[in-house]
Amino acid sequence: MALPPNFLDELRARTPMPSLVGRRVRLTKSGRNWKGLCPFHNEKSPSFYVYDDSFHCFGCGAHGDAFAFIMRAEGGGFMEAVERLAGEAGLEVPKPSPEAAARERRAKDLHGVLQAAEAAYARRLRSPEGAEGLAYLKRRGLTEETIARFGLGWSGAGRGALLAELREEGIDQRQLIEAGLMQERDEGRVVDLFFNRVMFPIRDRRGRTISFGGRILGDGQPKYVNGPETVLFSKRRNLYGLDLAREGVFRGARLIVAEGYMDVIALHQAGFTGAVAPLGTALTEEQFQALWQVSPEPVLCLDGDAAGQRAAARAAEVAMPLLAPDHTLRFVTLPAGEDPDTLIRQKGARGFQSLLDAAQPLSEAVFGLIVGNKLPEAPEARAALRNRLTGIAGSIPDKALASEFRSDFLNRFFALSRAPGKRAAPRHPRPVADPEAIQAERARILLAICVHQPEILRDAEEPLALLELPEGPARQVRDALLAWIAGAERLDSAELIAHLAQSGMATASQWVLRAAGLPPEARPGAQPKEALDAFWQIYGFLRGEAELAEDARAAQRAFAATNDMAAQNRLIRLTQALDALRRGEVEDAEAT
Repeated sequence: MALPPNFLDELRARTPMPSLVGRRVRLTKSGRNWKGLCPFHNEKSPSFYVYDDSFHCFGCGAHGDAFAFIMRAEGGGFMEAVERLAGEAGLEVPKPSPEAAARERRAKDLHGVLQAAEAAYARRLRSPEGAEGLAYLKRRGLTEETIARFGLGWSGAGRGALLAELREEGIDQRQLIEAGLMQERDEGRVVDLFFNRVMFPIRDRRGRTISFGGRILGDGQPKYVNGPETVLFSKRRNLYGLDLAREGVFRGARLIVAEGYMDVIALHQAGFTGAVAPLGTALTEEQFQALWQVSPEPVLCLDGDAAGQRAAARAAEVAMPLLAPDHTLRFVTLPAGEDPDTLIRQKGARGFQSLLDAAQPLSEAVFGLIVGNKLPEAPEARAALRNRLTGIAGSIPDKALASEFRSDFLNRFFALSRAPGKRAAPRHPRPVADPEAIQAERARILLAICVHQPEILRDAEEPLALLELPEGPARQVRDALLAWIAGAERLDSAELIAHLAQSGMATASQWVLRAAGLPPEARPGAQPKEALDAFWQIYGFLRGEAELAEDARAAQRAFAATNDMAAQNRLIRLTQALDALRRGEVEDAEAT
């Protein structure tokens, strides 16, 4: 039965070799790959190596892809292997048909057509008509070796020249149309797709040419043109340079995702041989899966301009629902106005390596893309940002990983909330005999209420984060509470106390929970309503009158805009705390 090449490539992509082979062979990590005792011959020391998409035994010579492994291990035929792997991958095997057989024959023919076209374009680059294209590549700093390695060429002026040249090799117009090298226009005219362009062969992961991209010289538009979708080529499934990058990563290079052809080529020439690029579109789910088959942590290297930042945000949005504990991303943001090509020419490989070494983890990059380095002043806007961050974290399928991202996002959010200078200082601080001691004791009571009544944190999480607590145990316990609530499945006091002890907070939590000086509302067994009232009363003193008044006004605006019950409750609590603070009716902890 003839199967479409795209289907087989998709099935290979959905079948990780280590997990497939690991069902029969005990594998151990060996660098970026795996090794074990060969299942096909007796051996005492491992010579059987498993890569992302293939296996090879250096003892008996057995090698191949997932289909070959199933056929050798289970003794079945090719179609049996395909059907079994397709079932596990959730793919439906295409039904046999004359059309499928014809499509396979055309695909085999098209590989030959594209290979012949690549050779023709390369010859033209060295001819007098390709002098302008060759000069352009030389001006961009490319060596002869690089030009040959990437198969760069020149399209010529078009007007049927490619057909005339390839016809001598038995290639006709129909094949060039199917290969995406010619196209039909109005009135039945057939013209070359590429003319007067530097040509970039696009290859699949196995190194076979499947399409081309072309760059026009001068001011013509569009600057870059990619071949159309064909039997062999899909923009959303392929990456430029992936065949060479696989080899580079295997030899220890970082997998880098740049934006364009010339970026990839410049990176490879500078020694960064793991570089790839999407094909004129934003990164897709299929491309992310292809990247993770090569490396568990690709680095996205995007231009530092506004368009590059938008591309980074889109890439992160696509990637988050695909994340797993064993594969993620890092981000490099280039200086404004720079791309890898220009940066390497100006600062050399060492300058780019320094940026690569400083690549941001995904959580840090996403937070920066969404929030930046400053929170908005309006509580409504801050709440919207928090909701967006937690929503993004919630899109991650793995619950533990989602919880870690949510905690990281909120920790960064609250750190910005507490940044010096974000809020004005209280305008009318109350005179106190020993301000530091009183504030520390109030903070201790407030935290004790939170530990014994953690359900309070549902509505008080952000207000608690805004408090400027004293350095030491008070701030340590507060930060631990905020981190705990981000991932807690239920708000239970005993579980919280145990968590604090296990997190290195035993001494600090003992200081908070010591019975001496705690009012009844802050002790175990307090009535929830009394504890909640006490929380907001003490919160008023710790926050300060000016700040509390500002919080109340913001809550009033939020309630007017949303008519939400939670917003109403917050407004009531803040108003009560502000009234109590102004009347001086809060119980002073220092008097107990």
